[in-house]
Amino acid sequence: MTLRTHARFVTLEGGEGAGKSTVLSALRAAFERAGIQAVYTREPGGTPLAEQIRGLMLDTHHEPASPEAELLLAFAARAQHVRATILPALERGEWVVSDRFTDASYAYQGAGRGLDAQFIGELERRVVGIRPALTLLLDVPVEIGLQRMRGRGAADRIESERNDFFERVRQGYRDRAAAEPERFELIDASQPADTVAAQAVARLHALIAATSSAEVAR
Repeated sequence: MTLRTHARFVTLEGGEGAGKSTVLSALRAAFERAGIQAVYTREPGGTPLAEQIRGLMLDTHHEPASPEAELLLAFAARAQHVRATILPALERGEWVVSDRFTDASYAYQGAGRGLDAQFIGELERRVVGIRPALTLLLDVPVEIGLQRMRGRGAADRIESERNDFFERVRQGYRDRAAAEPERFELIDASQPADTVAAQAVARLHALIAATSSAEVAR
């Protein structure tokens, strides 16, 4: 199976404490101002079954998952998410914004846990089959992100990892952005929240304009 890029599919990525929730709210407001119908979802999760899998992955009361089990759980949730939520919305002509998608597996289970990126890529092709046209990567130094996260309450299983794990995750994200600059918009998330949100919205507007032009040309 080859990966198909969907012009109306946008993902939001970044490490812990990067400010994704604030940016997601800004994207939602931008779509509403433009009168564009969009679906907002998240990973792991996005469907009732996928949300249950999320609990298995993140709950600190379960036995720790091996890196391989964690990866396969993520893709099980993602397979359901794609077929039950994302693809139906895209087929209706709606936009989809997902808080995390497959890039998170490359960053967290690949770079963070040390699993083979080629194996992750094979799962992406066989199980997922789609990729976003735009990925907004909120990049923030690990120390800053963790300081922000500490004010949010009890940490889940992944949030409880050591700093060196998050450093690997951050580098994994940055490596993917460098390899696919046409898809990624790398945003310095250590800037003020309003500045970060404005940069994300500007990039979204550019994608909306390009997509509209391409659809008119057809």
